[in-house]
Amino acid sequence: MDQNRLLEAITVKEMRPGIIKPITGIAYHSGRVSDGSLIVCIKGHKTDGHLYLKQAVKNGAVAAVVEEFEEGIDIPQYRVKDSRKALAALADHFYGHPSKKMNVTGVTATNGKTTTTYMINSIFEKHGLKTGLIGTVVVKIGNLIEPAELTTPESLDLHRYFDQMVKRNVSHIVMEVSSSGLELKRVGNVDFNTVVVNNISREHIDLHGSYEQYYAAKASLVREARGDQWAVFNLDCPKTAPLVNETRAMVFTYGLKNKAADCLVQDLDLSTGRARFKVELQRKDAFKQLATQPDSFSIELSVLGLHSVYNAMAAIMTALLQGIPAETIRKALHDFRGVERRFELIFEDNYKVIDDHFANSGNIHVTLETLQMMEYKKLHLVYAIRGSRGVTVNRENAEALAYWVPKLDLDKVIATTSSSHVSEKDIVSTEERQVFEEAINEAGIKVEIYEQLPDAIARGLSETENGDVLLLAGCQGMDYGASICLEQIHGSRPDLPRAKIFAALKNRVAGVAEEK
Repeated sequence: MDQNRLLEAITVKEMRPGIIKPITGIAYHSGRVSDGSLIVCIKGHKTDGHLYLKQAVKNGAVAAVVEEFEEGIDIPQYRVKDSRKALAALADHFYGHPSKKMNVTGVTATNGKTTTTYMINSIFEKHGLKTGLIGTVVVKIGNLIEPAELTTPESLDLHRYFDQMVKRNVSHIVMEVSSSGLELKRVGNVDFNTVVVNNISREHIDLHGSYEQYYAAKASLVREARGDQWAVFNLDCPKTAPLVNETRAMVFTYGLKNKAADCLVQDLDLSTGRARFKVELQRKDAFKQLATQPDSFSIELSVLGLHSVYNAMAAIMTALLQGIPAETIRKALHDFRGVERRFELIFEDNYKVIDDHFANSGNIHVTLETLQMMEYKKLHLVYAIRGSRGVTVNRENAEALAYWVPKLDLDKVIATTSSSHVSEKDIVSTEERQVFEEAINEAGIKVEIYEQLPDAIARGLSETENGDVLLLAGCQGMDYGASICLEQIHGSRPDLPRAKIFAALKNRVAGVAEEK
């Protein structure tokens, strides 16, 4: 591509001249530069791309976009205010604005982004649409699937995925939009048709510096939406609901408790853990997309949890805006079998074992509220303390647990630092363990802490009896929990075939299927 034509996509504050050559590609990492590349130098949290500009030139870069000029460089340098923002605009322009050629739904939430996007994708596919899916677990381009590296890919990679989707005749895309993806401009220049905000609670304080900055990043998805876009909101979330008045987009709302919502959850039954409920369209006449839909219709989920109801409602709202019939939505959600480690039922025989990633206090509250609605004899909890996430997250998680322990008649909390099964980046620090113990002890709750993950799970299983539920809870440290637990069950239940015990893990993509 002509260099001047490509640079029309950005605002250049100043230029240092050099020989102008055609651009054959864009890169933001010197190691990915090839002959003819435009290198965009990004200042990251850990390093500064400007430091590698000379190496990029050696690798074949013919032009550079920078925030600061570098000396001793003989290729043209174009100085911009924000190189991340420039990267998104350049990528979108280079690939011919691919997101404008498809219907794109972006989903943000503190909890439930992955499950919600999978639900929406399932409904789209049931309707016969060719879909793309981008998120924490996989990137799906039509029938091609590859593991994801980031929840929200870097903007250059994202627009490249869009370009591939256009070439494969994908018509509808649904993607997770993370707070870091928003703050770091990774979704810059994406032409969303619909944006969804399911919930917002405290998370990623370590990345954003404060809850206020995290909230601002999340909120930017709807605050920056255009008037011709749709914004879907969960009115039951106290942090999400106010954003209804802070967007130019057309608004569509849902809720279980807030009766002012456009679409309500009625007659909710969670006694088995699998929700059955009725969707009631309160303001059907206000939305032309709903003209042919029934005033109400029933939904029966195959996945567990109250949070699955909210995720399903976000998916239902998105599908209704696409004009997808209620009967198609109903069938798709009934057939949906869930996403790994999201309140996933991994064993169901004389007792149940549920695996949940329990990332933050908001996730803990909604998960344990679901268990309060379920019918069982006794609950047992094995919790993996979060490593390298700071004292704030671990204190808040412990306080959330402490709130629910008496409500759920838990005798104690079995906790683990998972030292046998975490990488260096997820090791639980002394301070993190101490703050967790202090918060639990202050609430007068008994806690047993095990260093080894298998020991903690074995303890939980030893106390689990007929009719009980064992919850394996936690991120990173509990990633191997399901396979360890099922291996231990296999050792104690020779009457059950191994294939049956491990059936729930058979189709896992990103999580651990079976520990070798």
